Amino acid sequence: MSHGRDIGEAIVRPRLSIPGRIGLILLALFGLLPVYWLTATAFMKKEAVFALDRPLFPVDPTLENFIGFFQNDLLLQNLKNSFIVSTGTAVLAVLVGAFMAYSLSKFRYSGRNAIMFMFLIGQLIPGALLLISLYLMLSSVNLLYTYTALIISFTTFTLPLVVFLLKGIIDGLPDDILEAAKVDGLSRVSTMFQIVFPLIVPGLITAAMFAFMRGWSDLLFALTLAGPDNQTLPAGLTQAFIRDGTADWPALMAASLITSLPLCIIFILLQRYFVSGLASGAVKG
Repeated sequence: MSHGRDIGEAIVRPRLSIPGRIGLILLALFGLLPVYWLTATAFMKKEAVFALDRPLFPVDPTLENFIGFFQNDLLLQNLKNSFIVSTGTAVLAVLVGAFMAYSLSKFRYSGRNAIMFMFLIGQLIPGALLLISLYLMLSSVNLLYTYTALIISFTTFTLPLVVFLLKGIIDGLPDDILEAAKVDGLSRVSTMFQIVFPLIVPGLITAAMFAFMRGWSDLLFALTLAGPDNQTLPAGLTQAFIRDGTADWPALMAASLITSLPLCIIFILLQRYFVSGLASGAVKG
């Protein structure tokens, strides 16, 4: 896995000329413009946001929009639901995806290429087209309007990416290591947990981040499959702040900023693993 870390480090520390660095800085500032606009609006009062001479930055900043979020019991419940669903999606997608990737990488059997082709085709189908099928399937097994329904739904869309990412990394594992584990008497499941998983930690973390973000940011499936008691935060924000074609933009921006913080914190803490795992999977896949 040292090769993967080298690739990741090369991406983190590129050698660029001064014009190249300036260009990248300008692109980064352009990309951060929506974030600045969101943050500035979150600290403004409602009348300042809709004023004709709206300032570019909060002249009289206020925290009332953030305080209002934490005083709303329904939004706090939505936040709790998002953590449960996103964490469940990440755990299930990584666990199932790792075993599938190991199977596709290290075993040769009929239908193996067909499975990978189906994964690719599945990524081309819009999620909205699959929503009705998922709704009917989950309803037939009495899982509709539950956490389980959301976790299964998000996992189905995340799994192909997780499998391809982890397969690319597992392809790089020497077969000698796996054969040695077999000689030592480890079962295939034990080999996964004691040998494979420790060797592909950056890839597992990267896959878990993708799956977590999928569950955290989804709106369409949460609105349809979660029911009123298990709505996640994106669905809760839509229902709380957007009504009759109008929106309470300062409160919505403050809530959106709070919603984004967990993902930002996770990415900052795990970015080294993220870059390394993504680069390893891309190169060896």
